[in-house]
Amino acid sequence: QVVLRESGGGLVQAGGSLSVSCAASGSAFSASNMGWFRQAPGKEREFVAAISWSGGRTYYTDAVKGRFTISRDNAKNKLYLQMNSLKPEDTAVYYCAADYGRREIKVPTTKNGYAYWGQGTQVTVSS
Repeated sequence: QVVLRESGGGLVQAGGSLSVSCAASGSAFSASNMGWFRQAPGKEREFVAAISWSGGRTYYTDAVKGRFTISRDNAKNKLYLQMNSLKPEDTAVYYCAADYGRREIKVPTTKNGYAYWGQGTQVTVSS
């Protein structure tokens, strides 16, 4: 069992930067592939970025490549998403997610691949 809690969301102007974090409880974090998803009003929750349990592999949706960076600190049980050059279309609730913590080789990039979810943090980008 992993309990996740996001923090760091807020309001930022277009072109600005923001970092969101996810704190995980439980010993399974270091064995879990982790992901960030987002959901805008009236839209489906969509994949943003993912990182392997070791931190050695990262994946991004095309819309954020070159602007967002996912990272993790297994010693601190924390996941991060650094967001630069933000655009109004990045406005959404951002969620972190963890898989089953079995050191899976395949890193999920869809919602179905994740077992645990945080409550989300709002990111609003004004134009």
